[in-house]
Amino acid sequence: MGAVLSRSFQSSPSRGRSRRTLRGLAALGTAGALTAGAAACSNPEDGGSGGRGTGTSAVVGIAYEPETLSPLLGFGKDGNSKIFDGLLALDADMRLKPALAAALPEVSADGLTYTYRLRQGVTFSDGKPFAAKDVVFTYRTVLDARTNNASKSELDAVKDVRAVGDDTVVFTLKYPYAPFAQRTVHPIVPEHALAGQDVNTGPFTTKPVGTGPYVLTGWSRGEKLSFTANPSYWGGKPAVEKFTMAVIKDDDVRATRLRAGELDGAILPPNLAKGFAGDQGRKTHTAKTYDYRTVTLPTHHEVTGDTAVRRALDLAVDRQTMVDKILEGAGKPAYGPVPTGSEWFAEGTERTHDPDAAKKILDEAGWKPGKDGVRVKDGVRAEFPLWYLSGDKLRQDHALAYASDAKKAGISIKTQAGTWEVIEPRMKQDAVLAGGGSPGDPDFDQYLLLTSSLAGDGFNNMAWYDNKAVDRALTKGRESGDRAVRADAYETVQRELVKNPGYTFLTHIDHLYVVDDSWTGLSTQVEPHDHGLANGPWWNVEDWKPKK
Repeated sequence: MGAVLSRSFQSSPSRGRSRRTLRGLAALGTAGALTAGAAACSNPEDGGSGGRGTGTSAVVGIAYEPETLSPLLGFGKDGNSKIFDGLLALDADMRLKPALAAALPEVSADGLTYTYRLRQGVTFSDGKPFAAKDVVFTYRTVLDARTNNASKSELDAVKDVRAVGDDTVVFTLKYPYAPFAQRTVHPIVPEHALAGQDVNTGPFTTKPVGTGPYVLTGWSRGEKLSFTANPSYWGGKPAVEKFTMAVIKDDDVRATRLRAGELDGAILPPNLAKGFAGDQGRKTHTAKTYDYRTVTLPTHHEVTGDTAVRRALDLAVDRQTMVDKILEGAGKPAYGPVPTGSEWFAEGTERTHDPDAAKKILDEAGWKPGKDGVRVKDGVRAEFPLWYLSGDKLRQDHALAYASDAKKAGISIKTQAGTWEVIEPRMKQDAVLAGGGSPGDPDFDQYLLLTSSLAGDGFNNMAWYDNKAVDRALTKGRESGDRAVRADAYETVQRELVKNPGYTFLTHIDHLYVVDDSWTGLSTQVEPHDHGLANGPWWNVEDWKPKK
């Protein structure tokens, strides 16, 4: 699961309680499979053509759906919401560009003040004008203690936000938070539309009003979200006039519906995406990501909380084989939340597959092989359950491979499938095959994943990891405006994870999307764990044009 471990939100699990994820949160919760009896995606009245691209409509298959459509609760917080805009947006190369702001912010010399001049003439989809007061309302409401936003801590640096007239907004920070501008891709909501509502439960959560390129026309939970082009969009009315996201949890069903022509595009795991390689009418788009799969090792379990067991598992796992066999090469080994090749990656923290070293660590720590090969220490067997999400083939395959590698070292792992409703209450004691990852600044993922203050906070710090050296480094990295200081802090975090890994990081995964080759303008960005809803080639569907 926000960047953290997972369920798989668009911004992270929402809640009526605090949560974000080791998934990458924003608001993609679990979703039921789209059944054969569900309303057909090919019905134009339902928002899609399903017909290999008419040029005016498109239907795409995603694996998860939001739990809410309110940015006040986390929806779209990392950008690319089709309904809303932020002050800034990210282009195809992940560079910041103006959106509701007319230009990039003016930043004071001390890094504590950010001033945004707003774009003029923008209206919300209900026709009301956008103004500075809406920006102030959005940020103040997110930060309000009464608002159930799992990602509230991402805006911890904000001391105050105020309007200067209708066209200027000024943020004052508590400390020089280096990546603050990236946080202002956060969607802006209209103050007038939420007047008198409970922001946590009111109608805006399912019937949003925004300034974005699309307007929501329908949401059948567990089935689909339907959108129509916003004719008054400040960026110009999109050529794709109707856009539907079909919620199809099962990978095989998603591939089948794509092949049958009921979908114009879908996210697929590598083994299913390769089945479309020879299809002349479709194109496979590969997105590089920060998306990782990891196993949580709960601190409060007598086996997984043992540092020797954690270190042994870190060496017992064969990451490269997972990349080769499970991902079919579409990814790379993961040694922590930061991918190798990133400017923030700490060289020398790679862990080699070394079963003999794993066994030696366990031997020296007093974990001795029993008659059945499972190790025992002080009467405790080296065994624990490992949960993965039902219907997620990639997680299942990772879990089974991990258990197989652990068995060779004398650690018994029982893999079990379940929904998040089943898994979440067990996370304090039971291991979970989770996902997470967020591009950009290392604070975006690591703070929620590792800080002890968020242990047990929904899908934040799912392993209840508690390392004071990591806590101090995370705070230093977050609060310093000096890049060298920050680089040293995040290197410390990665090296501490070698000494005491509260998670076994397995792979970083490339996202594969198969899309009808009927449009121009398609591209992919470097993606977070959350994918499908706000990411994929349709991250900029408003810019697609039909091929002539």
